[in-house]
Amino acid sequence: MGMDYIPVYAEEDNKPSERKILFYRNPMNPSVTSPVPAKDSMGMDYVPVYADNEQSEVVGTVKIDPVVVQNIGVRTAIAKQESINRTIRAVGRVDFDEESMSRLHPKVEGWIEEIRVDKTGQNVAKDDILLSIYSPKLVSTQQEYLLALNNLSALSKSQFDEIRQGAEDLVKSSRERLELLDVPEHQIQELEQTRKVKKSLHIHSPVAGTVIRIGSRQGQFVTPKTELYMMVDLSKVWVYADVYEYELPWVKIGDEVEMTLASVPGKTFKGSLQYIYPYAESKTRTTKVRLVFDNQELLLRPDMFAEVSIKSDKQNSTVVIPAEAVIRSGGHPQVFVVREPGKFEPRLVELGVESSGKVAVLDGVSAGEEVVTSAQFLVDSESKLREATAKMMEASQDSATDGEGGSHSMEGHTGMNHSSESMEGHSEMDMSKQVDHSAHGVHEHD
Repeated sequence: MGMDYIPVYAEEDNKPSERKILFYRNPMNPSVTSPVPAKDSMGMDYVPVYADNEQSEVVGTVKIDPVVVQNIGVRTAIAKQESINRTIRAVGRVDFDEESMSRLHPKVEGWIEEIRVDKTGQNVAKDDILLSIYSPKLVSTQQEYLLALNNLSALSKSQFDEIRQGAEDLVKSSRERLELLDVPEHQIQELEQTRKVKKSLHIHSPVAGTVIRIGSRQGQFVTPKTELYMMVDLSKVWVYADVYEYELPWVKIGDEVEMTLASVPGKTFKGSLQYIYPYAESKTRTTKVRLVFDNQELLLRPDMFAEVSIKSDKQNSTVVIPAEAVIRSGGHPQVFVVREPGKFEPRLVELGVESSGKVAVLDGVSAGEEVVTSAQFLVDSESKLREATAKMMEASQDSATDGEGGSHSMEGHTGMNHSSESMEGHSEMDMSKQVDHSAHGVHEHD
């Protein structure tokens, strides 16, 4: 029985004429096999399938005649170590910069005497007069300040330091009270000079911006609960965009962003990605990101829609292969690596990000290796048949060695893993799940 393995050593000496034939396959139906040469109903000879005798060879490795490789259109590409980047495109919505929004409330109760800014959309500068208000509390506070000033004048020459210091402290506290009630500095100075109480006092804008809401009108009684104005600085705007889950690995804070709008044709706005929200939208299965753009020309108006392009940073030192080389059917992605001309080895791979028809390979393929990019499904079909055959041959031999004893078991595992007896068991196995035409195309020139 050991003589059956002489061709194994001969093949290891690179003598292809002594390759061992595993079985014969019907050229029209690969699921039909025979342990001996045969002909089909049309008189065509069965195609021999040879054993693969290299011990280090991966199960499922396929050997294809160069003519067949040419006929079935096998194309390959070299895995390269290079940078990979991606542009994320999304629809954006322009919104206000929440950090530059301001709501103005009065500090006292009173009546609006005169309103100067009375239109929404009106631009105001910082410290512009918005309105004037009559408040009894402001009138009494002015009177207290004047009394404190008069008291200081009378006691400033006192011989007692404590009395003089008390008068100065009273003036200081009275003045601070006016400031805390938002009485403008120029009116406090006017009060000090004229010593006359003003009935109504001005309220100035605390920020520069655009009025987007007015909460009071002339003659209206207002309280600290009343929102007099809502203003926002539109020199900078926020834009919200939705990013899909598979694009999130590419997005990070600080990425450069470009934006175009239908209302401003021909102009591209440049901004940056400022924030990635820590939750996803349940309905759209997207994650919201916040973009920031300068808007000095006021061309970007809140609630406009725009087309956004997020320029992600390059990922350097990455092994990259064409995405079409990956076979994604089954439980794990794989590729076929060219070990030598006409010899293709299946390889499981761990994939990274994908962009522009290329995919990063984290594990499984090294830079410089050659991978199959077309007709790999035909190669994969034959690989599955080879793998199934090897497993069946191993199972058949294991059952045979269990019945023949230990000495035969050792002999049966020398060199080859197949024997002529195991071929008969294999000929009866059903391999109908494989791709018939692909297997035939691979072996018709063997």
